Amino acid sequence: MPTRSDAELSRDVARAAGALLLELRAGFGPIDDKDAANSLRKRGDREAHEFIMRELSAARPNDAILSEEGKDNDDRLSAERVWIVDPLDGTFEYGQGRQDFAVHIALWEPTGKILSAATVDLPAQGLTRSVLDDASQPAPLPTDRPLRIVASRSRPPATLPLTVEILSRRLAEAGITDAGVEIIDVGSVGAKVNEIISGRAEAYVHDTGFFEWDVAAPYGVAHHYGLVPSHLDGSEVLFNAMPPYVTDLVVSHPQLVEHLRAALLEAASS
Repeated sequence: MPTRSDAELSRDVARAAGALLLELRAGFGPIDDKDAANSLRKRGDREAHEFIMRELSAARPNDAILSEEGKDNDDRLSAERVWIVDPLDGTFEYGQGRQDFAVHIALWEPTGKILSAATVDLPAQGLTRSVLDDASQPAPLPTDRPLRIVASRSRPPATLPLTVEILSRRLAEAGITDAGVEIIDVGSVGAKVNEIISGRAEAYVHDTGFFEWDVAAPYGVAHHYGLVPSHLDGSEVLFNAMPPYVTDLVVSHPQLVEHLRAALLEAASS
């Protein structure tokens, strides 16, 4: 039997971990108080992590793995291949019974500085986004509704309201749209990027920092689907750092990206 490619392994393991999370939540019993929700969240994190570690270690025993739920060390810094895993991104939403949580699995190859495999599985939505998908360029920006920027529910950028105001003005002046811009909130980073891929939003902005496991798989999937992921200043996000911290991120529709970066810069300097 032929060996699965890295991208196939990423997709298959993420889907199986997502199914595990759904089964766990369905059989957990009533989640009617904070303690029950937290217990479910901790168990989901742990069991998805243990499953993914077993599967990746068995299939690629010589690769390093950086997982949110694992113990990190310096060994991965000299590895030729590093899997970057978030077994349950959107843990809070998972415990609330929501759909906007995800499993992230990506493969970073430091020599080429590339994400050669990336999967965002959205199990409660019955949807998997992968670099294996047939992906065309995004549709043109909508003109029949406000453009939408997705942000964190708990940690949106402080300057985002001003950015929206500036961006709305710039887009009107450029003749792109008079419908304005609005903010929506979604849980997991993978779920946020999926809103853009699905045509329900046009950008995602985050400026208060998070970790590589939050970012790697959504970053790779966004790029595959023709979106523009980067730091807020337009520079490329690189992975396998110590500590594995990402300062900021923007994922944008390609027709919006220059206007968005300019609006972010103007808002930050105001």
